[in-house]
Amino acid sequence: MGCGRMCATKVKKKYPETPESGQFIRSTMLDMDSRLRVATAIEKNETLASLSVFKILKRRGHPDAPPPTITDGWGGIDEAMLEVYGMIPEYSGHGRPPTRKRAAADWLYLQMVKQHDERGHFTGTKLKAIFGSLDEVTHLLGKTTAYIERSNLTSRLFNGRQVRKTLAFSKDLDCYRAAATWEDCYYNLVKFHKSLRLRVQDIPGRKWQPRTPAMVANLTQHAWTVKELLTSIPLKC
Repeated sequence: MGCGRMCATKVKKKYPETPESGQFIRSTMLDMDSRLRVATAIEKNETLASLSVFKILKRRGHPDAPPPTITDGWGGIDEAMLEVYGMIPEYSGHGRPPTRKRAAADWLYLQMVKQHDERGHFTGTKLKAIFGSLDEVTHLLGKTTAYIERSNLTSRLFNGRQVRKTLAFSKDLDCYRAAATWEDCYYNLVKFHKSLRLRVQDIPGRKWQPRTPAMVANLTQHAWTVKELLTSIPLKC
C-alpha cells in the first residue's frame, strides 16, 4: 500500500492556528493493486494524520501488523506504525526493563525521498528502507509513488477545497472532512479508472470492460450510481 499526503486547508497570512482552524494535513492510504482508497484522515500534523489512518486500517483487516507501505519523505509514519502496532519486548531479566515499543521483524516500510538542488529544482529520488531490507521492500512495492501522486491530482480536481492558492479552502473542519468522505466514496465506488479496465473479446462493439477500485477489490460487482451512493446506509467500521 502507499500513503499520500496533501494540505487540507489554505493558510492566510497571520491566520491563527487553533484545533479547528489553520493548516491541516490529509493522509490517504491507497491500495496499489486496486487503487482503492482504504483509509483517509485529516489532522493537525503528519503524525496525527498517520495515527488516525493506521487506527482505521487496524479495524479494516490489518489487526496485527501494518501492511507493506511506501510513502514520500514526509515524517511521522514510522512513529504512527509503532504507536498503533508496536509491542514492548518482554523483559529478559537483565538491565533496565524495556519501555519503548518496537517494530516486528516482518514489517516493510519504504520511503521515496525527493531530492532538490539549491534552487528547489527536482534532481531525483533516494530510497530509504525504514523497516525491512531495501531489496525486499523495493521488490514488493517498487521504486515509485507515481500512483499516489496521480490520486492526489485526481483529489484536487474533484475537491475544490484542496486546490492550492484559491479561495475555495475549507472554513469549517467538519465540512471538509465530510467533503473528503464523499470524494473517497465517489472515487472508490462510482468513478471508472482507465488503468483498471479489462480487454474483452466476446462482446460485440466493446473493447474494454471498465472497472472501479471497489470492483477490483471485490467489494462490489458493479459500478454504483450517484443515486445508489446517496441512498445507501453505510455501516460504521
